[in-house]
Amino acid sequence: MPELPEVEVTKRGIEKPLLNAIISSIYFDDKSLRKPFSPDLKKLEKARVLKIERRAKYIVITTTNGYLLLHLGMTGHLRVLDQKTPMDTHDHFEISLQSGVSIRYNDIRRFGLVLYFDKTQDPYQCEPLKSLGPEPFSEEFTSEYLYSRLHRLKKSIKQALMDNSIVVGVGNIYASEVLFLTKISPLTPSNKITQKQCDSLVEQIPLLLKESIKKGGTTIRDFSGADGKLGYFVQNLYVYGHEGEPCRICGTKIVSTVQGQRSTFYCPHCQK
Repeated sequence: MPELPEVEVTKRGIEKPLLNAIISSIYFDDKSLRKPFSPDLKKLEKARVLKIERRAKYIVITTTNGYLLLHLGMTGHLRVLDQKTPMDTHDHFEISLQSGVSIRYNDIRRFGLVLYFDKTQDPYQCEPLKSLGPEPFSEEFTSEYLYSRLHRLKKSIKQALMDNSIVVGVGNIYASEVLFLTKISPLTPSNKITQKQCDSLVEQIPLLLKESIKKGGTTIRDFSGADGKLGYFVQNLYVYGHEGEPCRICGTKIVSTVQGQRSTFYCPHCQK
């Protein structure tokens, strides 16, 4: 599933052709994504695009005729294409611009989301955005904040970092990686995490995510950016997907376990 870096890479990829562009037409097929397409999406036609932002794993496009909210789901891609490019089987949604460029959404598994909000609504105060925690790059994401939130919880630190009401964007891959970098066992109960460990997490989480964004995100199976290029941060992964391989720091074999129905990878020596 695309995580914060992959969504940020996608957002940056569509920003240049979209910003200040005029939408000539909107296309969607008769196949539902996570929710059915709304006919109101057609209200975006003839609108000018004013802003493109990311909130957690969502892309919010502000226009003169309302807002478009996009989520890539598990296998979704947004591509910048010439409008003459033939449609693929799993192309379900398209924004065509007066410039001759199209932003096309392809999603094999159809777990993504495309929602319209009119000008009277604030998409940031609507579901699913209103209950999200702070961005990892924001001033609100401090060591003191994280410590106070963790000490109310008994679930594992790995599961807590993946809780979007605590901090957004630390998905499964990056949670495993940041816990390795901070030498914290993913099995540690959240209420046992120290202030010093929170200091390390608040420092390392933004650094890790920024480095992944710089390298185009992480392609494990399906992800590619708006230009079709694969993310190559996968080469930087210390533990995720490396079960049975020697740790690059100490040589101990990387092990895996399942937490909250998601695979966790860690070094039992470095992360005691």
